[in-house]
Amino acid sequence: MALYSTSVEYGLHCLLPLCAPDIHLSSQDLAEFQGISPAYLAKLFASLKRAGLVEALEGAGGGYRLARPAAEISVLDVIQALEGDKPLFQCNEIRGKCAVFGGAPPAWANKGRCSIHAVMLEAEQQMRQVLAGHSLAALAERVERKAPAAFPAEVQAWFGARKAGRGRTAASRRINPGENR
Repeated sequence: MALYSTSVEYGLHCLLPLCAPDIHLSSQDLAEFQGISPAYLAKLFASLKRAGLVEALEGAGGGYRLARPAAEISVLDVIQALEGDKPLFQCNEIRGKCAVFGGAPPAWANKGRCSIHAVMLEAEQQMRQVLAGHSLAALAERVERKAPAAFPAEVQAWFGARKAGRGRTAASRRINPGENR
């Protein structure tokens, strides 16, 4: 069983190309780059925008950019934007249902927080602390260190070619204003 849905993985992967300063990318390009549908990316980025992690830029050269520096956005921020702040463990208080109690648990059995729940809460707090301690910038640096040295330039070239292709298409429409649309 997965703890988080694939939206977290896709969301993080789609945010990594935006970590470079002064960069914005189209949702269509980001979706194609990660191999997901534009509709799915739009859903992810709507949640990220509501959480104040990305900004949408309008117009022909628009797209998305990070709303604040990548060093100030934690992995936990992204998870909470995409998954919410739901607890990782739901205690159902089964400790009072022991057959020995005959349907009437003694006071000691239900006194205080359930010991199992306490351990699960401690684990959840530690996990959230770890996730909060990793920024998008640090994650992007980790990915870059792992990849071959040419990879960042290849990514930039891919996005650049996509942007240049859109520019030529727009320019050809302006050159032929009388053509049927």
